Amino acid sequence: MTESLDRLRERLSRESKLVVAFSGGVDSALLATVAQEVLGDGALAVTAVSASLPEAERIAARGFARERGLRHLEVHTDELDRPEYVANGGNRCFHCKSALFDALEPLAELLGARIAVGTNVDDLSDHRPGQAAAARRAVLAPLVDARLTKADVRAASGVLGLPTAEKPAAACLASRVAYGDPVTTELLGRIETAEAALHELGLRRCRVRAHANGTVARLEVPEPELATALRLRAAITAAVCGAGFVFCALDLAGLRSGSMNALLPLTPVRHR
Repeated sequence: MTESLDRLRERLSRESKLVVAFSGGVDSALLATVAQEVLGDGALAVTAVSASLPEAERIAARGFARERGLRHLEVHTDELDRPEYVANGGNRCFHCKSALFDALEPLAELLGARIAVGTNVDDLSDHRPGQAAAARRAVLAPLVDARLTKADVRAASGVLGLPTAEKPAAACLASRVAYGDPVTTELLGRIETAEAALHELGLRRCRVRAHANGTVARLEVPEPELATALRLRAAITAAVCGAGFVFCALDLAGLRSGSMNALLPLTPVRHR
């Protein structure tokens, strides 16, 4: 891990100023922390705020930045005003990241900085149209340049004593909406409410996936917790339906990242 961190520090030392897209997740937390270590006041962590970011994640990002002494700002992004994003095709993430970079570029230009994101090596093999948006804007991916995998990121975070080292993955709320169904502020709010209620029931790692235009909630939990979810089925159903869903289903395949990508053949990806 010392070698991984040294590679990351060396990569960041080639920059003078960086604006780091900081969601508060594992990857961006490590990147923002090491960028500050290497660049000092030349590093600025910026959190994009919209309905797709759970309020709990926004609060956690603020707390992390404050505790680590990061220079930190929040900016509001307008992806929900963009028809291409709302349409929720297979390229939704491209339009989301485009909105992010549209918000960050004026700030980076003002500071004379480059923009960096927390993409790691493992992300390169996944369906992530946002990477195409980053490539078009010449956005940096220092974790990739330093050859850090997701496991490397977590291990390095542990070495630095970061509280995010064991933090569960937390993709944006829009990733819970079935491709082809419109992404709306109202639906994102219902997903956020349902997941928060499930957290209160003790299901800290879960996803509420919305299908059939937001009428069906498909709940994913880790396989070892399926029995617990079945035992809590009455409380889970009440929580999920109380958030505005009509039906609540438990996915027996368990929690898995990017499960909505199984629908991608139905939604061709086109970057415009």
